[in-house]
Amino acid sequence: MRIIKVVDYNHNWSSLYQKEERSIRAILQEEWVNSFHIGSTSVPGLKAKPIIDILLVVNDIHKLDSFSKQFQELGYEIKGEFGITGRRYFRKGGDHRTHQIHAFQYNNIEEIERHLAFRDYLREHPEICRQYGELKSQLAEQCIDGYCNGKDAFVKSVEKDAIKWHWTVR
Repeated sequence: MRIIKVVDYNHNWSSLYQKEERSIRAILQEEWVNSFHIGSTSVPGLKAKPIIDILLVVNDIHKLDSFSKQFQELGYEIKGEFGITGRRYFRKGGDHRTHQIHAFQYNNIEEIERHLAFRDYLREHPEICRQYGELKSQLAEQCIDGYCNGKDAFVKSVEKDAIKWHWTVR
């Protein structure tokens, strides 16, 4: 059983993201469109599993598959779509995961916006952010399934408000 570890916010997470982004950008070159630090480590003050989540936007999701060897050389495990159509998922660190990449083609607006809206909503709503951090701390005491299911329910309930909010502040 994998242990879930939720820790206080670490200011180094931003630097870890930036370092990894440079490595990814060097691999992809013209295929790279943009990348974003997402997930709990991207929200100042939020408790998180210390895993850097990267939202990677590429020109052609199918061409991304041709870079598997380079990603493996960076330490990533290639997981394919991994449950989300149109995504490519990579994870680094094995049982002690350090990074995850969620890659989408530039025109997969729904998935890209969903991730960015949730991140930005937490950044702008400190009380929701605090509630989410406390929930994750409580859920971390359960097994991985309990953590994921409990967190997923919270995310889904906030995500609708986050997406609506995202479109009103643009």
